[in-house]
Amino acid sequence: MQTAKLLQKEVENLKRVIEQKDSQLEQKNQYIKNLESTLIDFKKNRFGSKSEKVNDKQLPLFNEVEVISDTKVPNKAKKSKKKTGTRKALPKELERIENIHDLDKDLKTCPNDGTSLKHIGEVVTEELFLVPAVVKVIKHKQYKYVCPCCHKHVALAKKPKAIIPKSIATPELLSYICVSKYADSLPLYRLSSMFKRIEVKISRQIMANWMLACAKTIQPLINLIRDELYNQPCIHIDESPIQVLKETGKKASTKSYMWVQRAGNNILFNYYPTRSSDEIEKLLADYDGAVMSDGYPGYDATAEKFKIIHLACWVHARRYFIKVIDNGENLNAQKMITLIGKLYAIEKQIKTFKADKIYQHRQEHSKPILDEIREFLDEILHKTAPSGVMGKALKYLSNQWPKLVKYIENGNYPIDNNAAENAIRPFVIGRKNWLFANTPKGAHASANLYSIIETAKAHGINPQEYLGYVFKKLPLVETVDDYDKLLPWNFKTL
Repeated sequence: MQTAKLLQKEVENLKRVIEQKDSQLEQKNQYIKNLESTLIDFKKNRFGSKSEKVNDKQLPLFNEVEVISDTKVPNKAKKSKKKTGTRKALPKELERIENIHDLDKDLKTCPNDGTSLKHIGEVVTEELFLVPAVVKVIKHKQYKYVCPCCHKHVALAKKPKAIIPKSIATPELLSYICVSKYADSLPLYRLSSMFKRIEVKISRQIMANWMLACAKTIQPLINLIRDELYNQPCIHIDESPIQVLKETGKKASTKSYMWVQRAGNNILFNYYPTRSSDEIEKLLADYDGAVMSDGYPGYDATAEKFKIIHLACWVHARRYFIKVIDNGENLNAQKMITLIGKLYAIEKQIKTFKADKIYQHRQEHSKPILDEIREFLDEILHKTAPSGVMGKALKYLSNQWPKLVKYIENGNYPIDNNAAENAIRPFVIGRKNWLFANTPKGAHASANLYSIIETAKAHGINPQEYLGYVFKKLPLVETVDDYDKLLPWNFKTL
């Protein structure tokens, strides 16, 4: 009897040991999966495509708002013969230089009977001709006059006021440099080298000083764009790191941040040395609408403090499930992506609707899908290991849920934050070329110039033409109405 009790106790001890070992093994397996996931993400970021794909038939999702739709797998289409490409016609507004090609006189007779050939038409083809940049010097002559009697009164004719007094830079040159650096992402040292090729010496430092001066002169326009932006019902906001070398109290290697705000076609960049909620408060202190952001917690505190309606981004939520698929097939992740795709299919249908109709359509069609997503989330959330990739995706979705569903409450609210991500992309691309800002003053100047250029582009305006006009007119401005006439949305009517 004693032996049986000892054996039973030993069996129970062994069961506990096995359970402990199983638990340790499960933790190690999960740890290995997390490491594999991290390695996959690293390889993808370092060597792979930057697009987010679920399968071979899914479109790249770098600009997801245009491509996310109902994710039903289409029927396999029959292969058809490859169509030959059709070249687009060259713009009609470009100047045409005609070159006439005619037959020689002795070829204008028929070789069979000697009859003169009759002209029946022509074959027209076009080629694109490019003239390299033409540099000219504008020479100003200011006539001087003196009284021939007293020889004391001297009069000097005035020349037009310059955007940068006593500078050799014309509005057109400044516009070219601004657009080259902030729209085309060309660092100033490359521009300096390009000028040297046409025998013009303009140092990087001189151009940097010009950019600082231009950024300062357009500050009133930036203020007016900000006023218009804060009048909108919803603002998109995002941020991206920037390295500033000479900043008081900070090491050169530490991160600072460029923030972007967007409402409609108005885009504002702001530079701040940190990513703290204090900086977010500065951006949103005068705003009482809704804010769309990613899941960074710093936005939550500000939204709560100022009673701002806070919206979360469905693209970010979806992105977590994309990572799950990247790590291997997962039916739950695929189902979640399919359901989110249905939300975007609805958004595609209603993008031209007015706000009230968008609200009604979302209540009728989007709300049931959101309910289905919530039900599915509750079903699988507690069955999934929280430390795994799928667990993290579900946790993010659950934590952000109240903010993710708010967009259906108002037809003016967006489903995601793609507008801000698209707006900040030129800065991110430019940063890869110029790497860092030298001083906070330079970073603030860059923010102003990015703002005016990206807002002009969003309004469908050629930024080089627009800035050339603005730099020419700004020295003549005297009233607020004069500034108002120079805003991008008024430039179209000129």
